Parts: sequence; structure tokens; C-alpha cells
Amino acid sequence: MSIQARRERERAEREQLIVTAARELAESEGWDAVTTRRLAAEIEYSQPVLYSHFKGKSAIMAAVAVEGCADLAAELHAARTAAPGPQEALAAVGAAYAAFAERRPALYDAMFTHASDLPFATPQAPPPLKQAFGELVEALRPLAGDDDLPTLTETFWSGLHGLITLMRSGRLPRDDHDNRLTILINRFAR
Repeated sequence: MSIQARRERERAEREQLIVTAARELAESEGWDAVTTRRLAAEIEYSQPVLYSHFKGKSAIMAAVAVEGCADLAAELHAARTAAPGPQEALAAVGAAYAAFAERRPALYDAMFTHASDLPFATPQAPPPLKQAFGELVEALRPLAGDDDLPTLTETFWSGLHGLITLMRSGRLPRDDHDNRLTILINRFAR
């Protein structure tokens, strides 16, 4: 292995260490606890090392969001492809999306709630963002009829996100969440 290849591998490993530490710290203590000083202490590198990889906390959160979208895409794909039919696939994808948000709230916030410079819904969007959205598209494709598929998917995603966000913030009661999710899915599965 060349020196250049080793340096590139070590750099990628440090970058992954930073992203992993940020995810873990955010999940255990919230995003307010994620600072470059705290991350530097967690990974035992100096703050300048962190800044050699990321411009700041927002760039670290963006890297976490991209990784989270890859995780979400995999979970949505597994749910969609395990379902026996189109309606069941949409229900499985909706349930998997909601479960992901519930199980990983800080990660979900980095992906879809906090401000981000990530180019969503553009050709420049990182592949994991396209893959996660693509799983929603594929779940709706057999049910779209004459509707514009991308717009229908954005509307479905907005409904899922809204239900989850309003429930998590206490604006909708948690105990009726499954019923609201079923109503949303049934409206789109017609």
C-alpha cells in the first residue's frame, strides 16, 4: 500500500470516527451537547483535526444526515420488498419510517428537522438522500394512478413527517399515533 493510499484510508477512518461520535453523542445527550470541543475530547484528537475534516458542527450534522438517510433507505427497502402487495408495501414503508423516527430521534432531527445545507430534491443530492426518497417513490408507484408520482411522493412524505413531528413535540397525542398513520396510509393506498 502506498503512503498516499494509507493517508487517505486514515483520513476516511478519522472522518468516520467523528461522524460516529457525533451520532452517539446526539442520541445520548441531544444535538446541543455536540460541539467541536466535546467531539475532539471524545475521539481524542484536537479541534483543528476536526476542522480539517468538517467546517463546523453543521457540516458534521450533514454527514450524519447522509449516513442516516442510507440507514433509512435500507430499512424502507426491507419493509417494501417484504410486503406481499402494493397496499401492504405502502403500509410497511409508512410504519418503518415512523419507527425509524421514533427509535432514532436525534438522527431523524439531523436528517429532516435541523437546518441543513444538503441539496435535497436536486440532481446534486447525495445518493443516500435519493435512495431514501426513492423507496417512498417505489412504494407509491403502483398506487399513483394518474397522479404525478414525484409530487404524490412529496405529499406522502410530508404527511408522514408532519404526523411524526407533531406527535414528538406533544401537539398530537402519542396514544392515537397508529390510528393517524393508518388513516394517512389508507388515503394514499386507494
